[in-house]
Amino acid sequence: MDNRGLSTVVEKLLSLSIVMLYITLLTTVLYGGSVPAYRGAVGAQLGERALAEATAEIERTVPPRGRAATAKRRVDLPATIHGAGYRIRANGTHLLLHHPDDEVGGHARPILPDRVQNVTGVWESGAETVVDVTGSRDNLTVRLEEEQP
Repeated sequence: MDNRGLSTVVEKLLSLSIVMLYITLLTTVLYGGSVPAYRGAVGAQLGERALAEATAEIERTVPPRGRAATAKRRVDLPATIHGAGYRIRANGTHLLLHHPDDEVGGHARPILPDRVQNVTGVWESGAETVVDVTGSRDNLTVRLEEEQP
């Protein structure tokens, strides 16, 4: 009996199984460790960037010193960060980013003049967000609001 034709088939099957094993191991390593870690880092970075953009827009909205002040500015924020909704809340002096993922979050303090007495309000992700500045010459209030459609 001559088995020489069978050795070529066995060689191809062994080569194919080695390639499939390599692809399986590579996929497992990437999706088990590298890809989730990368996605978490990107989510954290996007959260920091959204918070920095919100802070900058608040700083730009405060008008120069005058008699009475009223200013309103729309703020564009990402609808989701790391695939989930989030909230930006003002606690009087700082902005706080709340997200379901512990890696995403943070706080920032807008650089505002002394005449700004308080920063209040909450922005929910996905809403039409605005900064509203009202008050007199020496007493301004900054509010984070959501526009009603």
